[in-house]
Amino acid sequence: MPIEIREITTIPELKKFIRFPLSLYKDNPYYVPSLFMDEMNTLRADKNPAFADAKARYWLAYRNGEIVGRVAGIYVPKHEVKWGDKYLRFGWLDFIDDLEVLKALMNKVEEWARELGMQGIHGPLGFTDLDREGMLVDGFDQLATLATLYNYPYYPKMLEELGYVKDVDWVEYRITLTDRNMAKIEKVAEVVAERNQLKVFKGTKKDLKKIGPQIFEVLEEAYRTLYGTVPLSKEQVDYYIDTYFGLAIPELIPVVMDQNDRVVAFGITFPSFSRALQKSKGNLLPFGFIHFLRAMRKSELGDLYLVGVRDEYRGKGVNSLMMAQIYKALIKRGIKEVESNPNLEDNANVQAMWKYFDSVQHKRRRCYIKHLA
Repeated sequence: MPIEIREITTIPELKKFIRFPLSLYKDNPYYVPSLFMDEMNTLRADKNPAFADAKARYWLAYRNGEIVGRVAGIYVPKHEVKWGDKYLRFGWLDFIDDLEVLKALMNKVEEWARELGMQGIHGPLGFTDLDREGMLVDGFDQLATLATLYNYPYYPKMLEELGYVKDVDWVEYRITLTDRNMAKIEKVAEVVAERNQLKVFKGTKKDLKKIGPQIFEVLEEAYRTLYGTVPLSKEQVDYYIDTYFGLAIPELIPVVMDQNDRVVAFGITFPSFSRALQKSKGNLLPFGFIHFLRAMRKSELGDLYLVGVRDEYRGKGVNSLMMAQIYKALIKRGIKEVESNPNLEDNANVQAMWKYFDSVQHKRRRCYIKHLA
């Protein structure tokens, strides 16, 4: 049967676009749905502050009246300004095991790229580095996380058949928490704090929200040289603080401050929401929130989302202050293992954080690129 590509123009169509993976990955034990509410807010131009300058188009592939694939094309002018690359991004790519479906979808993205005068296409990427990114190329038998994409093994093989090649890889680790080196970590943390006149922030969720802009200031500085990152506007920062800090558990978000109460480093950790997302199919309502509340109270797995340190404090052992607090808070909650989530394969600074624990690299994901003739 012929493949029909339809561009999304209405909210009901966007809902179908978001929910397509639920049928594609039905009964797959490793796939973790995205949170439906977050997807709607991210993909709607009237909700996501990134659309102040970014543009996006979404397509669904149909065969015999049934959805068989989806893809988003994303134009982020800030990327060209920062990196000098005239690239269009693709993301939200899912498709059945059929090369013709993928080809029809990517042809639409490539056509738009040429209309915009772009010289290449790369992805999977989102509007910012805080969106899900990277196609899984290893670790298909591992549970995904709230922050990461999952895909079948045929995805990268077929994309490569269309001329897409590796641009960069991210790796992920499963860290087993042990107290074998905790005395050493705590001693290092004590020395680092005294030597640099640093302290770990103590406060409520409300207090944490107040210093949110400072945390994102450190994030911008620490991540500015990482692949694909673009500056965040004040509106975007406020959006992320309002969206995610309401769920924050202060003891799982260590923030290091100097003697003038300036944030110099931070880490953001949560209990794993993977099983909650699977059980709720990505919906908070009407009863999905119950699974999330249970995960907040009891989980044996944790997720480390972001870690950032100001340039002037790199290499001074500041990570030990955060690791000591994270360890104590996680163990207290019964969490025995932690997912690192994606780190660039050459990001030695972040990977060095796990040297005191037992860790194994169990996933790898890739950003692909295709240069247009």
